[in-house]
Amino acid sequence: MSNVSIMIIEDEGVVAHDIARRLRKLGYDIAGIKTSSDQALDYLSIHTPDLILCDIIIDGPQDGITVAAEVYNKKNIPLIFLTALSDRATLERAKKVLPYGYIVKPFDNHDLLSAIELALYKHSMELEKLAITPEKINRISIDPLTDREFEVLMDITKGLTNAQISEVRHISISTVKYHIGKLLEKLEVKNRATALHRIIEMLTK
Repeated sequence: MSNVSIMIIEDEGVVAHDIARRLRKLGYDIAGIKTSSDQALDYLSIHTPDLILCDIIIDGPQDGITVAAEVYNKKNIPLIFLTALSDRATLERAKKVLPYGYIVKPFDNHDLLSAIELALYKHSMELEKLAITPEKINRISIDPLTDREFEVLMDITKGLTNAQISEVRHISISTVKYHIGKLLEKLEVKNRATALHRIIEMLTK
């Protein structure tokens, strides 16, 4: 999977699949749908999606805020809360895990797209502060990146989808996928999120 992948943590199946349908229509990939805190944490112990949409009230021994705290402490993944709860106490508790946004149910596609794009933009600004350069990336790649591969990597850090990279770089989507494939191969990772995670680890040591 080389497009922007989004994980959904939502215990209402109909709602979760409706969100997944909307996301696919907006051009995103679905990393997975998890309905409980246990399922979500098990998945995240192995996988690294590009972004997480997380309901606050979910099945399992922990709620979405606790799951978000685990994500914040262990992985650098932007997370947006999906919730029907907007009371002061819940928001105060949720703020402590530094989410990248909130979407209050019910919401429309515009709300969803705006929240995701803002979250990915904010994340890209944080990555930009790390001053990523070809020289630094080549320290952790098995072969040096080409100029085009580095350009595509920079587009990935901005949260651009394959279609958006294609438009920005004036190349076909199949060419975008080829460059991303070579990039992931050189970084010895399976998806774009894990590539960013490796880069962040290297630059913040």
